[in-house]
Amino acid sequence: MRLTAITAAAVLVAGTAFADSVAPDSVTYDEYGAVEASLTGAPGDAAKGRDLMINRGKGNCIACHEVTALEDAPFHGEVGPALNGVGGYRTEAELRGIVANPKMTFEGTVMPAFYKTSGFTRPGDGYTGKAAQGEIEPILSAQEIEDVVAFLMTLQDS
Repeated sequence: MRLTAITAAAVLVAGTAFADSVAPDSVTYDEYGAVEASLTGAPGDAAKGRDLMINRGKGNCIACHEVTALEDAPFHGEVGPALNGVGGYRTEAELRGIVANPKMTFEGTVMPAFYKTSGFTRPGDGYTGKAAQGEIEPILSAQEIEDVVAFLMTLQDS
């Protein structure tokens, strides 16, 4: 019985956190693409953000960006700018906006929008070659965006 109560409480807490998240189509960007308000109302976890930065199935930020603090992870890219020191010259709001949808800040960027579910031109269903069916999920959840931003804010030295 005790295990059931603990499980029920965990589900309730997780459901509440999800319910309080800003939906991808409801994110408010300022004129420069920054997102002032947290997408979840909860602080990000920098350690989880670090893991997302190197996770080839999720964020995979190092596929395009070099990050010296992540030198233990192989194959850093050179397509995007190096992120060394980015937490020292970008605000949390700017980083949140760039990770959520970089096209709001940099119109012609090839960086994908990690928190977007609509407005695509012919989205595909993974690597199947078929059109997506039903609703499209964002690449990262609202909390994962906050986690990546928390990690990026730790990158203070260039």
